[in-house]
Amino acid sequence: MNKTELIEHLASKHELTKAEAGRILETLLDAVVTNVKKGNAVTLPGFGSFKQHARAARNGVNPSTGAKIKIAAAKLPKFTPGAGFKAAVDPKAAARKAAKAPAPKKAAPAKKAKKA
Repeated sequence: MNKTELIEHLASKHELTKAEAGRILETLLDAVVTNVKKGNAVTLPGFGSFKQHARAARNGVNPSTGAKIKIAAAKLPKFTPGAGFKAAVDPKAAARKAAKAPAPKKAAPAKKAKKA
């Protein structure tokens, strides 16, 4: 699905014009990009989170000449999918993970009060 198809889907699903759906999508994307650029995380529960990831400077090798080069530090966007998104994409993996999870601990029984 590309951007145009996503706009058409939004328009048909919510009875909007394609122009309105396009503006909504642009606003959403602009908000995500602006906040991640500032270093803030954007979290959509069940879907995932967008964060800024800092990559440290490092040394590399030019593959054609074999010469050592310095690779500058960089800030990159990073997306981490949420549990709901992962489960929707691969329900079997979610079921396996749920089966491996330890059972929650039961609370200790309440103590009875002594009679005076």
